[in-house]
Amino acid sequence: MIKPRTIFDLIEPYLHSPEAIVITGMRRTGKTTLLNWAYEQINSQNKIFLDLENPLNRKYFEEENYERIKGTFELLGIDFGQRPFVFLDEIQFVKNIPSIVKYFIDHYGIKFFLTGSASFYLKNLFTEPLAGRKYVFEIYPLTFGEFLVFKDVKINVPQRSGLSKAIYETLSPLYEEYLLFGGFPGVVLKTSKDEKLRALDDIFSSFFQLEVLHLGDFKRNEAIRDLILLLAQRIGTKLDIKRLSKELGVSWSTLKEYISFLEGTYFIGLIRPFSRGRDTEIRKAPKVYLCDCGLANHLVKLEIGPIFENCVFQNLRVRGNLNYYQKKTGVEIDFILNKEVAYEAKVRPYDSDVRKLKRMAKELGLQEYTIVSKEYCDIENTIFGFQL
Repeated sequence: MIKPRTIFDLIEPYLHSPEAIVITGMRRTGKTTLLNWAYEQINSQNKIFLDLENPLNRKYFEEENYERIKGTFELLGIDFGQRPFVFLDEIQFVKNIPSIVKYFIDHYGIKFFLTGSASFYLKNLFTEPLAGRKYVFEIYPLTFGEFLVFKDVKINVPQRSGLSKAIYETLSPLYEEYLLFGGFPGVVLKTSKDEKLRALDDIFSSFFQLEVLHLGDFKRNEAIRDLILLLAQRIGTKLDIKRLSKELGVSWSTLKEYISFLEGTYFIGLIRPFSRGRDTEIRKAPKVYLCDCGLANHLVKLEIGPIFENCVFQNLRVRGNLNYYQKKTGVEIDFILNKEVAYEAKVRPYDSDVRKLKRMAKELGLQEYTIVSKEYCDIENTIFGFQL
């Protein structure tokens, strides 16, 4: 049985549109499951599902004459007399897929559903060939709300105020598990600590082998490995390119290439400074987070503060664009969502934290501001991490 996820509702309106549906994201976040869900939603027998990680399936697309690919589709059961639906998993293994997809959309009206694990690759691949012919959806590790669904926990969590201490104490052990092991579906569904740790180890090994070594084609793979560990230790801090370059012994340009790759393959997330235009505040260096707090915990041992902040990041980013704000004095707002709402992550907040956030939000013209707390408290304008 496929567990429901928020992204299903986002994709559903486009299941029958003419455009290709492209699903991308970090490895092991559920792209193939999402593709299987979409396959089940299409009430037609005129459909095929091909896993392009299988070399035999990749061979179907090696023809220079695309009409021969049409013949292959027909042999696989596709009837071009009615609308066909073609589902292709792991498209990064076939470099000419964009032109093939464009050809069959334009000439035969095929509805394509495509998944790929690396946006670094997909963005370069799909920039021109499928302009105006695709919708791209990004899938991430589970939010805490989705985590509860996967754990079969049926609790109606209030989104704002009104959370009793009893509900907090019920949810707190689950939230601790989420902070420790993260939201990769395959990890969440494991039942023991050892299984979860092995699953996290396998996720990182798979990412490094299939993304870094296979797609990245870097000259110094040990340098990008060390960079990953250094970035994990710097969660929630601004990128210091000069310092990282010196520690790793690589040039600035090489380091920026590595960081771009890690962001493009969803391993890290960078949030840029907030600005409404001309100001004199610090606005150049982005802050860095990992894709998943469980993976961060697995790579390096961190204090609860950075892990909690990373958890807040991964639950907010699915809602839209994130920025941070920092004054020259060092006073900052952790997250600004869609340039409208300020969020500050605090393990244990105080009334003074609310006053400071309110003052800074007012300076920026933000009408809404919220402290996100890990520990239970009864403070104005405060919610708990599991209410995001």
